Amino acid sequence: MALPPPGDDRAAIVTGASSGIGEQFAGILSRCGYRVVLVARSAERLEALAARLGPQAHPLPADLADRTERAGLPGRVADLGLVPDILINNAGFSTLGLVAKSVPEQEVNLVEVDVAAVVDLCSRFLPGMVDRHRGAVLNVASIAAFGPLPGQAAYGAAKAFVLSYTHSLRAEVRGTGVTATALCPGPVDTGFGEAAGFSKRGSRIRPATGDVDCGRQGGAGRNRRSCGRQGRRRPWSCQSGRVGPFPGRATRTVVAPAGTRPPGFQTGLKRE
Repeated sequence: MALPPPGDDRAAIVTGASSGIGEQFAGILSRCGYRVVLVARSAERLEALAARLGPQAHPLPADLADRTERAGLPGRVADLGLVPDILINNAGFSTLGLVAKSVPEQEVNLVEVDVAAVVDLCSRFLPGMVDRHRGAVLNVASIAAFGPLPGQAAYGAAKAFVLSYTHSLRAEVRGTGVTATALCPGPVDTGFGEAAGFSKRGSRIRPATGDVDCGRQGGAGRNRRSCGRQGRRRPWSCQSGRVGPFPGRATRTVVAPAGTRPPGFQTGLKRE
């Protein structure tokens, strides 16, 4: 199933859009002709990104750890005159350290952003997509979803939840015209690690870049030029309707052995 085609009143909502993978998703979708709704805490960063992307970008600052602010998002999107056809749940963060030495408030805040916000926003936006028989949901999980993660116990468990939840979503929306996909990236240089307390010294973390070609992506790319030269080399998409695209050969190599390949896992990412 291809992504629903862009339109003047159709929007792609991207959470965690102020930096990293979310910022790249926003840029990709914008270049492919979609109106993008940018959601993150930092109003300043969202305004700067919207200025770069142009009038099709709409910044909506919100703290996704706050249940009231999450509940207000559908109304704020409607006030823009937009219909949400794509939801990318990308916002998330990690804590670092032993549970026995953790700060309870920080751990619960992680669960609110990495888990509760995913469930909350899917529950709010998915019904409309199903009613319209078009839409796409992409939930950003992680290779951390595939095993225990001492020192980041809450984060690993949160991403395992996101992956399992998306498996169920995929089964529930089959045949409705809506797709559900989990993205499971490995380490990416987005600032995420530094926020969690990791050092970049000596690391081999790949930068976050928009490797996608809209010209190969169903409705989004028909009669459109490629979104970028990188996309022609390594296209990957949230339109596949499968759970568990793993961008990067090294990441797929890590996840594939020892029975960790999830149902529906695609070793060669789909090109349309």
